[in-house]
Amino acid sequence: MSHWAYNSSFYHIYPLGLCGAPARNDFSAPPQARLEKLYGWIEHLHYLGTNALYLGPVFESSSHGYNTADYYQVDRRLGSNDTLAQLVLELHRQGIRVVLDGVFNHVGRNFWAFRDVQDRGAQSAYVDWFAGLRFDQPNQHGDPFSYDGWNGHTSLVKLNLHNPAVREHLLGAVRLWIETFEIDGLRLDAADCVDHDFLRALAQHCHTLKPDFWLMGEVVHGDYRQWANPGELHSVTNYECYKGLYSSFNDSNFFEIAYALNRQFGDEGIYRDIPLYNFVDNHDVNRIASTLTDPRHLAALHLLLYSMPGVPSIYAGSEFGIAGKKTSSSDAALRPALDLYALNASGPQRELVGTLHQLAAVRQASPALRLGDYQPVHVSSQGLVFTRQNNDDFALVAINASDQPLELTLDVPAAAQRHLLDRLNQNQPVEQHGAQLRLVVPPYWGQILE
Repeated sequence: MSHWAYNSSFYHIYPLGLCGAPARNDFSAPPQARLEKLYGWIEHLHYLGTNALYLGPVFESSSHGYNTADYYQVDRRLGSNDTLAQLVLELHRQGIRVVLDGVFNHVGRNFWAFRDVQDRGAQSAYVDWFAGLRFDQPNQHGDPFSYDGWNGHTSLVKLNLHNPAVREHLLGAVRLWIETFEIDGLRLDAADCVDHDFLRALAQHCHTLKPDFWLMGEVVHGDYRQWANPGELHSVTNYECYKGLYSSFNDSNFFEIAYALNRQFGDEGIYRDIPLYNFVDNHDVNRIASTLTDPRHLAALHLLLYSMPGVPSIYAGSEFGIAGKKTSSSDAALRPALDLYALNASGPQRELVGTLHQLAAVRQASPALRLGDYQPVHVSSQGLVFTRQNNDDFALVAINASDQPLELTLDVPAAAQRHLLDRLNQNQPVEQHGAQLRLVVPPYWGQILE
């Protein structure tokens, strides 16, 4: 039996941004229940076919959410623990699972145990909580000690995950999140930096508390099987295909994404049994509308996202084609406050919302698209055709990035030698002659034949 994630279409919200929270936490203001803004988005999530929500960092932090100050309290800029518990309860009532960010590699400098080290120095009971902590040299912030930071950023203090007390503290927080908020999974920030022993302990802990709990890790480079395996995580972020998705369109080079898909999911695919987390943008990279050189490619790009193996995810706001580019010093443009009413009224690519509604519905109705294997059929500079098959369920996907119809005559497998209808284009029948199939794929769009 496959994990529920295989049957999911994710929506990704960065709540501190979308809800309009102040950029900095003063740690003194009373909780402001900004998370309640998300109730107004639930109908929109349903329309998009969303049945799983990845909600970015929600726990008390200094600024952007990934510099945690307290794992046991919801960030006061978003509300209280009860605010989150009630929101998750309603999302569950509406049939939407909830996955939170688990930031376990590092904390912020306002984390309570780190503040104790600042106050007590080498006499602190928490000196062994932080990786590389040493008192023979100062750091750039003026403390009389140094320590390891994430990727050289000393504002993010690396935890010593080998310390049993640190593990107990973090796993205790996860227990609270599962028992109090009843969340369904975690997206692990910087998973490629987290100790594998900790990941195994986390997986065992979570599955003891909730057997179908989902663990997905943020991994950019490397062999994803190092993290996604039976003892650790179910999935990781598919950054390999993220790059191939947009550049195949921009460069008129579908050979790039075809190579990646076959490498990952073909007959000898190394990730055939892993529900990789697929996306065209997120809170860390430029918005897809700012990445694609031709906005007419948005529909076909998302067709590929929803029909390729893995789990599709949409980043809040990008379904309206909003722009956003990061700078050398800030990700703020990627994480703006969003007004759903205004986006519905004047979003730059509002028609994309209807396209995603259609794609999610076709995917949800198709066991082949959700669970099937992957077989390449045709690739050209601006055309890609592949099949997905799960037992007797079969789908053929054709994508055309050019401004002219893509006309193909294909030899099709025995599974396709049946009456096929185009699910994307009014269930139109397609021309078949025995083992041959004639396709006329619309410009800047595609076909899903079942």
